[in-house]
Amino acid sequence: MNDRRQEAPSTSGTGSRQGDRRAVMAALGMPTEGCVYDLDPGRFPGMPLWWGHPPFQVLTYRSPRGVRVQRDHEWLAGDSNAVDTSFVSELLIVGCHSGAHMDALCHITCGPDDRWNGGTSADEALGDFGSLKDDASQLPALVCRGVLVDCAASLGFDRLPKSYPISLKDFETALERQATEVRAGDVVLVRTGQMSAWPDPEEWGRTRGAGITLPVADWLIEAGVCAIGADTEAVEVAPSIVDGNPHPVHLRALVDAGVYLLEDLYLEELAHDAVHEFLLIVSPAKIRGATGSFIRPLAIV
Repeated sequence: MNDRRQEAPSTSGTGSRQGDRRAVMAALGMPTEGCVYDLDPGRFPGMPLWWGHPPFQVLTYRSPRGVRVQRDHEWLAGDSNAVDTSFVSELLIVGCHSGAHMDALCHITCGPDDRWNGGTSADEALGDFGSLKDDASQLPALVCRGVLVDCAASLGFDRLPKSYPISLKDFETALERQATEVRAGDVVLVRTGQMSAWPDPEEWGRTRGAGITLPVADWLIEAGVCAIGADTEAVEVAPSIVDGNPHPVHLRALVDAGVYLLEDLYLEELAHDAVHEFLLIVSPAKIRGATGSFIRPLAIV
């Protein structure tokens, strides 16, 4: 029998497995009010998406009428089904970076040989049915302390201006105003206010692009966080060109440091209630070969 138990993801700050287990137990002890915040904005045809990902579509695959007309399910025909039981099923056409999602380490590559985290080359590990290494089936479940850093509110905005670059000073000021600290093993969620435009694709498009800059990512990685999230499709500011690098935060986090990125999180209710510290539970779907996974993150206080 396979052992499906999972240790908490290790970080530069937590060290041993025993330390990771203690961090999980400490996080589980955080809630005192029993209030659950759902950070998944949902998925639907026509939803806002980055243009590099396929559109989300739900198509009815089987229907009661179709089953009756096609007569290809004998177990639903004749006297054995006097009550006319039938079923409905669907086909999803979707990329794994739709709605709230978690980037796998194979998502971003760099260099002429398209290498991702750990030096893996796409020529070696990318097959016809997806990645053979560091794919979404390897993503860990996260049960940890979550921290909301409301940069929009700190800077006096409901929603940060289009492509606003969150500097390290902006980020540290927000932490100071909240009286919040970042600890090793945390997941830090940055609010830009982008989700206040959800689910209007046009309004979303007019104000997209605000996000953290590379110094903020460096600071968080040095602090030992296990993941960085945001209410945007990229976490980092876009466009973001640093020394010829159009995606510096993704490269630093996923390729260099092995720190996961959580994108398109709904943070508006947390911000409205000024909740800045909470138990965070993130459980990605195990999808073999995929470069990311759907998540339904829950913040519990």
